[in-house]
Amino acid sequence: MKFLAIPSALVLSAGVAFAASHSMAPMVEAADQDVSNGVVSASKVVAPENGWLVVHRTDSEMKPGPVVGYAPLRMGETMDVAAILMEEVAPGDMLMLMVHSEAGGSKTGAFEYTLGATEDGPIKPDGQLVMTTITAQ
Repeated sequence: MKFLAIPSALVLSAGVAFAASHSMAPMVEAADQDVSNGVVSASKVVAPENGWLVVHRTDSEMKPGPVVGYAPLRMGETMDVAAILMEEVAPGDMLMLMVHSEAGGSKTGAFEYTLGATEDGPIKPDGQLVMTTITAQ
């Protein structure tokens, strides 16, 4: 029986390349929806780390505004993430669903972000927010 010796560096680099080619880019997928039940949902979220799906108010300028809801996220792909709204959202209101980190806060598992703060702030791969915008129905 013959064995083929493969340098460990080659095996490691092949494994890293395989993992990188099969990883999913961070993203939020959601559609316009009825929020009269006090919940807004993302059909799919991909997060590079544990964190939060945060619901911000926004408008035609597409700047994140006050937080109106949030839900915890696990690292990786999560389907059907529901965030309970903390205040009334009217039909026609625009909402920005954004991935935030768990980093920077003083308590793990407690959402500590306030607009403009660094605690549990938004992730920004390549300097871009990971978010999508919907309109409440």
